[in-house]
Amino acid sequence: MAHQPLTNPVSRLSTEVKQYFVVTGNYWAFTLTDGALRMLIVLHFYQLGYTPLAIASLFLFYEFFGVVTNLVGGWLGAKLGLNKTMNIGLFLQVFALAMLLVPTELLTVVWIMAAQALSGIAKDLNKMSAKSSLKLLLPDNAQGALYKWVAILTGSKNALKGVGFFLGGVLLAWLGFQGAIATMAGALALVWVLSLLLLKKDLGKSSFKPKFKDLLSKSTTINQLSAARLFLFGARDVWFVIALPLYLSSQFNWSHAEVGAFLALWVIGYGAVQAIAPAITGKASGKVPTAATALLWASLLCSIPLLISIGMLNSAHPLLILIAGLMLFGAIFAVNSSLHSYLIVSFAGRDGVSLDVGFYYMANAMGRLVGTVLSGWVYQAHGLQACLWVSSAFLALTVLITLCLKAPKG
Repeated sequence: MAHQPLTNPVSRLSTEVKQYFVVTGNYWAFTLTDGALRMLIVLHFYQLGYTPLAIASLFLFYEFFGVVTNLVGGWLGAKLGLNKTMNIGLFLQVFALAMLLVPTELLTVVWIMAAQALSGIAKDLNKMSAKSSLKLLLPDNAQGALYKWVAILTGSKNALKGVGFFLGGVLLAWLGFQGAIATMAGALALVWVLSLLLLKKDLGKSSFKPKFKDLLSKSTTINQLSAARLFLFGARDVWFVIALPLYLSSQFNWSHAEVGAFLALWVIGYGAVQAIAPAITGKASGKVPTAATALLWASLLCSIPLLISIGMLNSAHPLLILIAGLMLFGAIFAVNSSLHSYLIVSFAGRDGVSLDVGFYYMANAMGRLVGTVLSGWVYQAHGLQACLWVSSAFLALTVLITLCLKAPKG
């Protein structure tokens, strides 16, 4: 009888884990450049004299094309495979960074917005691909493990985005704008080549041929969860993206490096809480999150921006109130974000998972777009206090929508 070739059980069992590491490594590398690029643009163009609204406009196409990409990207992921959409995302980010290496006099608003448009497409192709792939690397009956993997991926991504903020501030001070951009483009190009070699060729390709009409979710649950996500992320970005760094810089004379370091520490802490969200929400006792869990944590978050605003107006130390409030907001927001990230992957259909996940993150990108524009406009017109009031109003809408949320049947 012919001998069966010896196989390494660890190697056989860890195929999915190896793919998880490749996906996560791609996501990490991309996130570092994404966070650094955002901080570079905010600080560099504020230094050049751009107004808050003008700086916000530089991100308009970034967020708008994120909306479009999540909608179309889910369809592409199901049709072409998640490996292709992830690698396309990495390549587009390298190209977007390369666009910013033109001479300074050619860095017009239109040119920067075009580069940011490509970066927005790249970011959401990468994120949709990474999170959709987790559904396929675990069986349907492993919901506890799915929650843990999603939490680790999401939390580590946001921690690294914080490192990216710090990296952007440091690179701007050390190498200047173009030196920082060139360094990031070269490093990410290497990651892209490795991804082409290591990522499975058929990851995420659906067994049916998705039609373009399948872009819009037919699930009431997915639609409700998506609407809640829109207002949740709009509530964060309306004061965090433009208003907060400019407020710290203009009102308290913080340097670029100080602003970058502070926001980096906040996002790193936020990511760390996301990664341990399963323990916070009761996974140790065998529970996995439900719609009721999401409602509880959204309710806890709702009044915090309003309380920060009131505290700053009535305190002799508004900076201390702002920092303490921001830390509390970040911790509770992180749990909300991690819960949502798990629920969409759990509620999504397994075949063509990227269609549901893509639609959901389209709503996420729309929330970021609305939040970014309002962050520049409301801050310029009415200041940080008004941004905080808008944030609480958005969170109240998140709570109302989540009240209607029920798990899909079947």
